Amino acid sequence: MNQFEHLKEEDCGEQEMKDSNESDGGSVNNNNNNIRRKMVSPGAGEHPLQYNYTFWYSRRTPSRPANTQSYEQNIRQMGTVASVEQFWKFYSHLVRPGDLTGHSDFHLFKEGIKPMWEDEANKNGGKWIIRLRKGLASRFWENIILAMLGEQFMVGEEICGVVVSIRFQEDILSIWNKTANDQVTTSRIRDTLRRVLNLPPNTIMEYKTHNDSLKDNSSFRNTKITL
Repeated sequence: MNQFEHLKEEDCGEQEMKDSNESDGGSVNNNNNNIRRKMVSPGAGEHPLQYNYTFWYSRRTPSRPANTQSYEQNIRQMGTVASVEQFWKFYSHLVRPGDLTGHSDFHLFKEGIKPMWEDEANKNGGKWIIRLRKGLASRFWENIILAMLGEQFMVGEEICGVVVSIRFQEDILSIWNKTANDQVTTSRIRDTLRRVLNLPPNTIMEYKTHNDSLKDNSSFRNTKITL
């Protein structure tokens, strides 16, 4: 499909993320998120990404009320990649979203952007939401990641990151952008999503601003629906 496909390595070597089971938090690095980390850069001869990207993982008990403080405590930074080769090496050892259970999320965001509504890069933005029936999350997650890393959305620096959310009755894919009131950009992201995910024409697409999420303390309720 693109450089990400033909550079995918069959034997990626050992990683500290290797095949941890879901009870370990889906291959989570439990180091404190505030610890300073060495800047990641492409290795010699590797194909650099346009931006560095960081993987995050979060999990919570649905019966417990969500708030910003508890969310920040539950989210864990797993690692950062700077090249196509680093991405495949890291990604190949992650648990697939479809193998997670309960109320879990994988996030892949540009380095320096936290997957939180209040982050400086996110606060004026929003996200497109696609609800998936069970069994589709792993394939759609990989497709949207490759589209983002391959810069297929063609909206400059607008894309902040993508999230796959595993829930009990459905799974949810979302892509976050910086400027919610830029209708040209949000429409282009929507149309690109339809193309790269090969969505049927009647697929329901939902958009929600992060400001609205802060108001109702909800990621996926009270969205604006488009066809």
